[in-house]
Amino acid sequence: MLRSVSGSTSSRGIAAVVGVGPRLGSAVARKFASEGYTVAILSRDLDKLSQLAEEIAQEAKAQVFALRVDCADARSVREAFEGVLSLGPVEVLVYNACEPPGEDDGDAASRPVPFLSISPDAFHRTIAVSAAGAFHCAQQVIPGMVDRGRGTIIFTGSSASVTGFAGYSDLSCGKFALRGLSQSLAKEFQPAGVHVAHMIIDGVIGERSCVYMGFPPILSMVSFGVVLHKYIQHSFIHLICPT
Repeated sequence: MLRSVSGSTSSRGIAAVVGVGPRLGSAVARKFASEGYTVAILSRDLDKLSQLAEEIAQEAKAQVFALRVDCADARSVREAFEGVLSLGPVEVLVYNACEPPGEDDGDAASRPVPFLSISPDAFHRTIAVSAAGAFHCAQQVIPGMVDRGRGTIIFTGSSASVTGFAGYSDLSCGKFALRGLSQSLAKEFQPAGVHVAHMIIDGVIGERSCVYMGFPPILSMVSFGVVLHKYIQHSFIHLICPT
């Protein structure tokens, strides 16, 4: 289901942001809207997403479309992107979805879970959202990008993309797989003019007082750093390949 909030017509094309919650996902969507893109934001909670779309459209005077998607479900991804592509060609895809989502899709660090307490279903869903969902979304937009000879895909990585942590075996497996997908797509489609980037955010996204992965606050901040989403959003724009 697609809900639209109309603003001025964009001349820069469509930016699709998958995995949009109250922090990084929304910050990235706001940035693309302010840069003149028509923005499609996708996550599981359409009601919250529609409210956010209205806020962004009013702030940026842009067109913002809200679509529900379950990234673990290939059919849901296909149907969601039928709606996105009906708006026009996707110039930028940002894949920010992650499982378990914590407080929002892809933004929040979850609490550690002992390996022996992770159910097979939970493990499979984590892989499905973190990696298979990215695969399905990329397959929806890459054909059009290849046809036009341009386009940018940005996958959001994390500390768990390069380092395994106790209590985060499911998350690390999904993020490691996403990194491999990113590197493979970059090498395959660079000759066709499609820029694929894997942005590793090596720290916890949130306020300076937050605790990361169960470590004491001072160790969390020294070892991993606390990253504020309002600064990260600018980096996504810088990764776009010039047309």
